[in-house]
Amino acid sequence: MAERLAKFMARSGVCSRRDAEELIRQQRVTVNGEIVESPAFNVNGDEKILLDGEKLPEKEKTRLWLYHKPVGLLTTHKDTSDRATVFDNLPAGMPRVISIGRLDLNSEGLLLLTNNGELSRQLELPQNAWSRRYKVRVHGFVDKKKLADLAKGIVVDGITYGPVQAELESQNGTNSWLIVTLSEGKNREVRKLLKSIGLEVARLIRLSYGPFQLGSLKKGEVREVPQKVLREQLGSKFAL
Repeated sequence: MAERLAKFMARSGVCSRRDAEELIRQQRVTVNGEIVESPAFNVNGDEKILLDGEKLPEKEKTRLWLYHKPVGLLTTHKDTSDRATVFDNLPAGMPRVISIGRLDLNSEGLLLLTNNGELSRQLELPQNAWSRRYKVRVHGFVDKKKLADLAKGIVVDGITYGPVQAELESQNGTNSWLIVTLSEGKNREVRKLLKSIGLEVARLIRLSYGPFQLGSLKKGEVREVPQKVLREQLGSKFAL
């Protein structure tokens, strides 16, 4: 069955679909000896497909890992300033993986990793409405009405954010813990939204992504999701 070249590359685990599209535009991919210039090019998998003159990895079964990201690591494969990254600090023996979404340098908690770039793209799409839940420590006066108003959606610096559920978990003076749930995951969304209502984020921990939970996973630890669970949670919604 024919599929887009970028999607085929992503499913091989070599990169994300977005990165594959860029590699094709850079004319670094050939199919049967011919340079491909459009990400819309279709293949069926029987062709000789090379990236920078090298064969793509053989397609593997889709795998998913839960990772407890510590503070101080970037969610990127390469950093121009040579700072520490998630992928440089994974346990020995891990295959090449990409992240599903990101956590910024100062955030911690659950990060999903997969060997399937197409799965990564699918699970990041806002229309799939996978909720992300965070435990957030903030400084400042918590106005419960402003907190509740986030559920209506809000515009900050010209950017429209969808509904966000934010609940006060505990409070000690101007230090509070919130539980925040959202489904969009825009860049630094939690920090920007809370700052817009006068709260400064001191600590941000992702507790869950869709049905997958951080649970008792220790910082820096990785746990693979069993294939049975993966099929139960994703099989009916996404093509694995």
